[in-house]
Amino acid sequence: MKEIYLDNNATTRVDEAVFEEMRPYFCELYGNPSSMHFFGGQVQKKVDEARSRVAALLGALPEEIIFTACGTESDNAAIRSALEVFPEKRHIITTRVEHPAVLTLCRNLTKKGYRVTELNVDNAGRLDLDELKSAIDDNTAIVSVMYANNETGVIFPVEEVAAIAKEKGALFHTDAVQAVGKIPLNMASSSIDMLSLSGHKLHAPKGIGVLYLRKGVPFRPFMVGGHQERNRRAGTESTSSIIALGKACELAATSMDDENTRVKAMRDRLEKELLAIIPDARINGGGADRLPNTASVAFEFVEGEAILLLLSEKGICASSGSACTSGSLEPSHVLRAMGVPFTCAHGSIRFSLSRFTTDDDIDAVIRELPPIVKRLRDMSPFGR
Repeated sequence: MKEIYLDNNATTRVDEAVFEEMRPYFCELYGNPSSMHFFGGQVQKKVDEARSRVAALLGALPEEIIFTACGTESDNAAIRSALEVFPEKRHIITTRVEHPAVLTLCRNLTKKGYRVTELNVDNAGRLDLDELKSAIDDNTAIVSVMYANNETGVIFPVEEVAAIAKEKGALFHTDAVQAVGKIPLNMASSSIDMLSLSGHKLHAPKGIGVLYLRKGVPFRPFMVGGHQERNRRAGTESTSSIIALGKACELAATSMDDENTRVKAMRDRLEKELLAIIPDARINGGGADRLPNTASVAFEFVEGEAILLLLSEKGICASSGSACTSGSLEPSHVLRAMGVPFTCAHGSIRFSLSRFTTDDDIDAVIRELPPIVKRLRDMSPFGR
């Protein structure tokens, strides 16, 4: 059975060129980059090169790049730092559709006396900037709004949000885990103070992330100990993964046109064909600007988990939403925030493509999914 992998927003395969770049730094060039001898020094040079490659993809300066273990750590570091920088400010603004890395942290902080405002979205998943303007005040320490939603692919107006935050003296952070490598970013012309990314979303290994920190923005480290990362993130560097991420960012820069043409065309064809064949279906976030690789399709009167299991039997890997919330019987918090009807939210499937996706993969989904939905609806009293 051929594997058809369409769950790239959960994780991506490591590009073979990325693996080859990192391979020597396990058993051959294993020196500690902080060591003063030549053996560690040659590793430090590769770490520096990787930092420059990441910075180039973001349109940032190398010294603005802090390597972390993952996107979740980067999110936590950004938000917690802002609260330490402004200890007198007790207000945080985020959205109802954030990844759990941000949303769970913010909700936990309410138990410590912080006030958290979760901005709403409309039925296409778009933010209301007027609501943000009404919510932000002089007590707001940080505004954290994702760049693009991991479930629907909806892209948020982060530059406008950053400008509103700056006008009120608050810091602005964006979780850009899903956006980096798919759409162009340029921190040099941006008002974003802090940005998170994760390597395993752009064909690097799991366990490596980045926090972009604009030069001059005050920062209090989340991890303390040694001098690494300019005293901003202690701990011996995961050199092989850092080097891999640098290569992945270099490849992402050269592949971005492909993401926004060929990959987007496959995504659009998948959506068009499924809506034409399967009645009572809709695209979640279809009315908004979205990432080129993401399709969240809702099917009335069926359970998404059942669809996924039957697709898996055909070798097709998709998801019902964020991998970090899988196992929950509740409908996606993102779709609930969008006001997606309960019967649709339970039957929503996310297909997320990559540059390794082929037309044959899309053909297989178009061939296999309609009879699966029909079979499940025939079994359901609501689908007859």
